[in-house]
Amino acid sequence: MEDIRNFCIIAHIDHGKSTLADRLIQRCGGVEARDFRDQILDSMDIERERGITIKSNTITLNYTARDGKPYRLNLIDTPGHVDFSHEVRRSLMSCEGALLIVDASQGVEAQTVANLYLALEYDLEIVPVINKIDLPSAEVERVREEIDADLGLDPFEAVLCSAKQGIGIDDVLEAVVTRIPPPVGEREAPLRALIFDAQYDVYRGVVLICRIKEGTMRAGQKILLMHTEKEYEVEEVGLLQLKRVKSEELEAGAVGYVIAGVKAVSEINVGDTITEAARPAAEPLPGYKEAKPVVFSSIYPIASDDYEDLAKALDKLKLNDASLTFQKDSSSALGFGFRCGFLGLLHLEIVQERLEREHDLSLLLSAPSVQYEVVLTDGTEITVDNPALFPDPGSINFIREPYIKASIMIPERYLGAVMELCRERRGESTTFEYLAVGRLQVTSELPLAEILFDFYDRLKTITQGYGSFDYDLTDYRQTDLVKVDILVNGDKVDALSQLVHREKARHRALHYCERLAETIPRQNFKIAIQGAIGGNIIARATINAFRKDVTAKCYGGDISRKRKLLEKQKEGKKRMKMVGSVEIPQEAFLAVLKAGPNE
Repeated sequence: MEDIRNFCIIAHIDHGKSTLADRLIQRCGGVEARDFRDQILDSMDIERERGITIKSNTITLNYTARDGKPYRLNLIDTPGHVDFSHEVRRSLMSCEGALLIVDASQGVEAQTVANLYLALEYDLEIVPVINKIDLPSAEVERVREEIDADLGLDPFEAVLCSAKQGIGIDDVLEAVVTRIPPPVGEREAPLRALIFDAQYDVYRGVVLICRIKEGTMRAGQKILLMHTEKEYEVEEVGLLQLKRVKSEELEAGAVGYVIAGVKAVSEINVGDTITEAARPAAEPLPGYKEAKPVVFSSIYPIASDDYEDLAKALDKLKLNDASLTFQKDSSSALGFGFRCGFLGLLHLEIVQERLEREHDLSLLLSAPSVQYEVVLTDGTEITVDNPALFPDPGSINFIREPYIKASIMIPERYLGAVMELCRERRGESTTFEYLAVGRLQVTSELPLAEILFDFYDRLKTITQGYGSFDYDLTDYRQTDLVKVDILVNGDKVDALSQLVHREKARHRALHYCERLAETIPRQNFKIAIQGAIGGNIIARATINAFRKDVTAKCYGGDISRKRKLLEKQKEGKKRMKMVGSVEIPQEAFLAVLKAGPNE
């Protein structure tokens, strides 16, 4: 075990985690030159297109140190975005140390601090790495000061490198083998292994990716999952290089894969502990936390025949993404679907895109909402995340909504604009403090519902891309909430109903009505699109009818002839209006959800 090092790379989004992972893999000979491509650990198309890491990825590398000693390095590359902190948490549980990357030009950002605290929670050894030192805008000394002031780490122990140019890569590897401790655990003790990820293989079933904490695991062994209490027989174990490499056994301290004939996705809980069936461990491994979804939305297949396929696709995706939760749901407008819980709006977008691409489904999503606590007049308390389940306003005593504590890091010159954005989004106790010369941290308590739509995009726009944002859920506070219904031609469209703060209700309803009026095709009769709270109409947009020119056949003559024809047409339209039902195209639902109400 002395020659094993388990470490992960953590950083703020876009500070060069995947590029550094690429260089470490190349330096250790983990990939042949002809097979190499950028972001080699990011296996999904979406990750490559957007340039972000969504899934944690693991690879085992062989490295010979400067003193000639061989080491086996297990590297886990983690995502940087706040929505995927659950992935980071699981990866940290499998390591003894972490490389904390800081961009030499941007310095310490919100997610850098958040990931550092996560790593310290699991008592990991932190090695600070200052990346992108080749940039003309790099300010290494300023960044050292920030590492000292904001992170409380020794700034002179920071390793300098440029992952893009390949500068300082050997220093990073040396820091890994000298400063990160080897794993501890007894080889002879009862088996305990943490499942921190899983993949689905069409031919082999579920492939478990785990970290062996104690004991050994080999093919033919009978294993027991401590959470689900199911037994399996191990078919194959091995190490994860770019492809799976079969080995005799996995010993304490190792990170590898296990294939044990697990067929159903529902049989596995990521975060579960594997032990030996014949000699089980006394207790499972500690520290695993269930992900708590904060954003809820319903997903419906556009063709109702695809419902079964959607159910299977969600099952498979759940295995690969343990933070996704879902349950059955139905809507009178859209048929059967699933109510899903996500960790944030980017998470929602990625899940939708993965379902559409990987499983070839066409989907529709309802407006995202958060979970509210509703206390009724008889004293009972219910949680509501779906507008369809909102109780009658007469039976409600009061409602509480979730609040977050947002940390926003910005250059000093954008302070006014960011304070205004927080005020606009009902921010409370907004304060700021200087982190370094010209850099501020703004702290504000905001309702979670207010950051759902386009808060992050607006922040990036007003700070010209320099603002960084991280948040933690704090508590629930009393609020004045109303349910806004959208009526199309007098009929309620339940998929467009939403729960909004009373102050924002008219603004949001007007936005929805205007968007729908733009995207619903014109009919032979006038269509009214209305936003309503109960029986009160608070917003309206009208789609004008097609109008056939019935007076075209009148050449001259008395005006009363034309008027007579127009009156006749008007009567016909009135009759039509009574029976006309409107088909709402898919684009209309998407248009409403795409843009936030403050464009």
